[in-house]
Amino acid sequence: MTAITGPMGVDRVMALRAQILERNAALSRAGASAAATPAATEPTSFASTFDQAIKGVNEGQQRASALSESYERGETVDIAKVMLARQEASVGFEATLQVRNKLLAAYKDIMSMPV
Repeated sequence: MTAITGPMGVDRVMALRAQILERNAALSRAGASAAATPAATEPTSFASTFDQAIKGVNEGQQRASALSESYERGETVDIAKVMLARQEASVGFEATLQVRNKLLAAYKDIMSMPV
């Protein structure tokens, strides 16, 4: 059996493995200390979290619309920024739509349960 030599030799792979294990241990310690201390913030309700997410999607759509209008008026706006904003707004809307669909399906399932 021959040892692997070159840029990805056995020594290099073992050194990378040691780094990964060391970082994993550091992250585990950090996670354990964060879990041990009580959270300073109050827990938020699902409704408030969902409301904030919808407001964020709305803001993204408004920003995309404003950039599109600026571009259409001939202002100096990078087309890449316009397209990126429009895609972000589209992805946000699709994600919101999927969450709504899942919530409706869960509501229908709950309502059809026998009591």
